[in-house]
Amino acid sequence: MKQTTKEESVRRLHKISGQVSGIQNMVDQDRDCSDILQQVVAVRAALDQLGVILLTQHLQTCVLHLNVTGEDDYCQTLPEDQWSEEIKKTLTRFLK
Repeated sequence: MKQTTKEESVRRLHKISGQVSGIQNMVDQDRDCSDILQQVVAVRAALDQLGVILLTQHLQTCVLHLNVTGEDDYCQTLPEDQWSEEIKKTLTRFLK
């Protein structure tokens, strides 16, 4: 994973962790269900955003090899005839 993607992912995960802790506090305090559900929606959106970042990183580097250098040894080089299958497999996994 590229360093910039890793840093952004870690930052987002810390934020998501805080949001989940906030939901736990809301449940502990017997807050209104609609308020809790609103926060659940926010966490789901944050996870989706993280997923898009990671999906984009994977497609750009591991499938299309855009801006990949010799230092980027975290994924295998895929032949062009396997790109479509890898994209389909990755999207299917992501959209479950």
